Order: sequence, then C-alpha cells, then structure tokens
Amino acid sequence: MAYLLPSEYVQYGLTAETTDDWVTMASALIESYCRRPSLMVTQYVERMRLTANAQTVRLSYRPLATAAGATSPLVGVRVRYGLPRRGEMIDPFREQVAWAYSLPGSWSALDLGAVDINTATAELTFARSFLGLDYNEVEVTYTSGVTTVPDAVKAACVQIVKNAQATPAMNVKSSRTDTLQMQYFSGSLIDPQIQTLLAPYVAERLG
Repeated sequence: MAYLLPSEYVQYGLTAETTDDWVTMASALIESYCRRPSLMVTQYVERMRLTANAQTVRLSYRPLATAAGATSPLVGVRVRYGLPRRGEMIDPFREQVAWAYSLPGSWSALDLGAVDINTATAELTFARSFLGLDYNEVEVTYTSGVTTVPDAVKAACVQIVKNAQATPAMNVKSSRTDTLQMQYFSGSLIDPQIQTLLAPYVAERLG
C-alpha cells in the first residue's frame, strides 16, 4: 500500500505534479527494507527455539498491536518440550520422566493468560511446565503494526521519492518503475536519515 495519500503530497514536501507511482515505489522499498509485508496491523506466526534455562523470547515484528475486537496482541501460543539438543540435557532422569507422561515433540496450546508479555519490548516469558521442565520450542501467533501511518514513515516515504528523483538514472518520466532497477538503487535511496526514521519497524532476526 502507499504510505502517503495524494492529498498529502504538498503538505509533506512533494510537488503537486508528483505521480502516484513514485510514492508506490517508495512504499514498496520501505516494506522491503523493514522486511515485512506491511507496516499496518498484520498477523504473524513465528516458531522459535528457547535457550536452555531461559523461558523468554523476543518477537521479530514490532510494535505489537491489538487487532480490532481483540484484547491482546497475542492470538495463540503453542509450546512443546521436544528432544533436547546437544548440551541441553541437564537432568537425564527428569527428562525420562517427562517423556513417560507426554509424547516428546507434541505441541500443546498454552493459556494466553499464563504468558507474561512486555508490549514495549515484545518479549514473552513462559512459566515452567508441571514437571518443572523448560519448554524448548514455542510457536506464537500475534499481531503487529500501526493503525495509522506515523509522520516518520510519511517523511521517510517523501525522502525516498526525493532521493529517487535526484538520481539521474531514475529521473525518467514513466508510468511504471522497473522492480529490478529499484532493487539496484535501494541502497542509495534509503540513506542513514531514512534508516533512523524506519528503525522502530524493522523486523529482527529474519534474513
């Protein structure tokens, strides 16, 4: 989607003659740089391994957001105690007891009320299982994004357009902008100032 409306072009520093394809290109580059399909509220599913003796994970997409009609950014959480990796089997006897009561690797839905969530840092903390064992893998379904486009994103969109228009090889009147060309120039179009504006929305640990 375009992160700047035609009625906002002049207000945010573009000329009235700016065509929509420039803003569409800039918006696509923003999503590519942030490594997410959209900056608006979107549902994501992440499967993560938990470090031995740690019951905390940090989600990749921020800021967390609550979808319309929901009460929490969390949609669903599944956990499992899978076969430990090398170096994770701290107490072999306790591991054998756990396997006797549940099938290793089977997923269980976790009560969302049992998950402590820090919305500011997107960190989740899980309680231990009834046998005192730590889960070692978790699958989290959650929502993240913004409900309205922030001024910082609009400003970044405008600056990308200006950078593109100032690049001779791209300053060509056309109703269509070539995707490969956009990828080639993306490094120079998203300058350090734009990177700072988009920093809160960049996905972590992906790619």
